[in-house]
Amino acid sequence: MSDGLIHDPDGTSTCRWHGGLPDYRHYHDTEWGRPVADDIRLFEKLCLEGFQSGLSWLTILRKRENFRVAFAGFVPERLVAFGPSDLERLLADAGIVRHRGKIESVLNNARRYLELREAGQSLAALVWRHEPDPATRPERIGPATLAALTKTPESAALSKLLRQRGWSFVGPTTVYAFMQSCGLVNDHMEGCICREPCERLRAAFVRPV
Repeated sequence: MSDGLIHDPDGTSTCRWHGGLPDYRHYHDTEWGRPVADDIRLFEKLCLEGFQSGLSWLTILRKRENFRVAFAGFVPERLVAFGPSDLERLLADAGIVRHRGKIESVLNNARRYLELREAGQSLAALVWRHEPDPATRPERIGPATLAALTKTPESAALSKLLRQRGWSFVGPTTVYAFMQSCGLVNDHMEGCICREPCERLRAAFVRPV
């Protein structure tokens, strides 16, 4: 696995980071790196990446359905109606990450999301305007390259813009992980069976405007 890949008995290979765990492998194979244009999915993922801060993504992934129930499907119009009793409910919910700052961040970011929409903008268009220029991307994604890709000028720029607009838990590293998962970049390893399908999806993807 020194090449950053897990080699399956059928001769195919995938990125090593899923560790062969069935749920993590499913996420790797069907979701990570595939372009997303839906505002609610992008909002949810940005919030969940914020919850990941200091934790592993696997921890968040395994609690994702609990998060969706607890946070009303991450629909901002519903979240802005949450009051003090909802906050206490969330802080007592063992099915999610009970971190007051991160919980309050979701509720804050829901308000910031609606401000964006009220201004006639979509989160998808804002996010995809920060897609890195392919010419600036590494020629090959290997273990060392991926390990070094924790943030980029584009993730720093999007992070700065969001924070200027009042969003929280959206640092450059968090935003880059979000970009990786939502297909703004394709960081599947060279040799991973998902790399070329993601490239085709990105090539056919209509960027939101």
